[in-house]
Amino acid sequence: MKTATTTSPHLTRSVEETVALGERLAASLPPGTVVALTGELGAGKTALTKGLARGLGVTEPITSPTFTLVAEHPARDGRWLYHVDLYRLDAPQQAVEIGIEEELAPDGWTIIEWAERLGDLLPPGSVRIQIGILGENERRITVA
Repeated sequence: MKTATTTSPHLTRSVEETVALGERLAASLPPGTVVALTGELGAGKTALTKGLARGLGVTEPITSPTFTLVAEHPARDGRWLYHVDLYRLDAPQQAVEIGIEEELAPDGWTIIEWAERLGDLLPPGSVRIQIGILGENERRITVA
């Protein structure tokens, strides 16, 4: 699995810019990559996921799987995107109980919203993306 290095923060000024950034970032994600998204409620995790998904060849609509926890989408090259939302989890053990390991499959890409809720279960080498709110539509997005 390819490991990203820390980059300068990206600044976006609209949801559309956040989606476009995600699409550009997707070009550097090889199959098997786990993307760990963190940021407060409303920061833009799902918007960035929409762009990442588009860049990975997903044509289906992307919505946050808050109630189902995991959504699977066909992506490029016959691979899959696993979109995980851990907002409703209280402890890392709950992720184990729902079978999170199965969603970290090397045959595609996994994007995890609220990844901090995995604690030490987050795989080493995950691409970590922190989204900070600067204003109503402005975001600072840091990739590590």
